Amino acid sequence: MKTCFCGSYQPYSQCCGPIIKGAVKANSAEKLMRSRYSAYVMGEVDYLFETTHTSQRAGLDKKDIEQWAKSNRWQRLEIIGAETFLVEFKAYFTDRSGKKQVHHEKSSFVFENGNWFYVDGVFNENI
Repeated sequence: MKTCFCGSYQPYSQCCGPIIKGAVKANSAEKLMRSRYSAYVMGEVDYLFETTHTSQRAGLDKKDIEQWAKSNRWQRLEIIGAETFLVEFKAYFTDRSGKKQVHHEKSSFVFENGNWFYVDGVFNENI
């Protein structure tokens, strides 16, 4: 079985896979963040769009999300800290030119109508 991309050491089919496929819901902001990382690895653009809060969707372009997700080679996810509505993480990847990168973010989430949603984040140098 393939280990989940989110770093949980569980099989993908029992971790982020069912969340991304809609079989179960993320039960915390951290679990949603982990599943969103896995969705980037898998190129699951619709899931990324749908798990972004409606207040933030107007500025999203699915083609841009897909291009960014697929043009990078995702290496690993490191959770720095997690609170109820805030998750700090580092996503390690290699960009299309072969340069190693780290996306460091403090993400904000909301729980609304029984679902967790990504709202926004503070990135890299601003943390």
